[in-house]
Amino acid sequence: MVVKLQKDEIFESAYQRWLEEHIRNATGERKRRLMQGLGHSEKLFIVRVWWPAFGNLDHLHPEFEVHDFKDGSRFLDFAYIKDGLMLCIEIDAFGTHHSKLSRWQFDDNLDRQNDLVLDDWKVLRFSTDQVTDNPRHCQQKIRLALGKWGAVKSAAPLENPIDHAIIKLMETRGTALSPTEIARELHWSNRTIAKHLKALSEEKIVLPGKPGLKRISRYMLNRGAKR
Repeated sequence: MVVKLQKDEIFESAYQRWLEEHIRNATGERKRRLMQGLGHSEKLFIVRVWWPAFGNLDHLHPEFEVHDFKDGSRFLDFAYIKDGLMLCIEIDAFGTHHSKLSRWQFDDNLDRQNDLVLDDWKVLRFSTDQVTDNPRHCQQKIRLALGKWGAVKSAAPLENPIDHAIIKLMETRGTALSPTEIARELHWSNRTIAKHLKALSEEKIVLPGKPGLKRISRYMLNRGAKR
């Protein structure tokens, strides 16, 4: 199924600047690939998953070139590189990547991922169907991964990935959120989110959206908390 991408002037401007910057800095085969533009599945990932989750394209590299143990070049759909983390993100279209592969191509595809892991890369893979039909699931997985692997800078040295995800969502939205809204966005239960919000509130990492009320219905990030 082909999803028509909606126009968003802020996104389109940021996307074009991002792509043009990578084209300027690229050489050889990577430059040729980037000049052709991202494929439909890759741009769909940016539009439906990455941009809504983070609101920027910082540290994200399209068509990133890596060298394998056979001295050959391979290209990752996306590489997220920050603070020592090297994360490979691949978007797989089922028909292209599975049903039409030869046995040799299937083996080579496994070798490719093994080489990345041996070279200290983290790997996340999503299908085009997941990006199309359940983008919030993909967002949740990425937030959890960045929280677990230490690439998310929150308002305090948090260790729990759910806390990281809550803080990152608040940073992205920039407004007070209710436990129900957070639970719906992150795909956790209301009870789990309420428990974590209570703990974060006790540590003064989040604050009541409307101070002075006995019953807290919304929370906001305490941007004055020590990092």
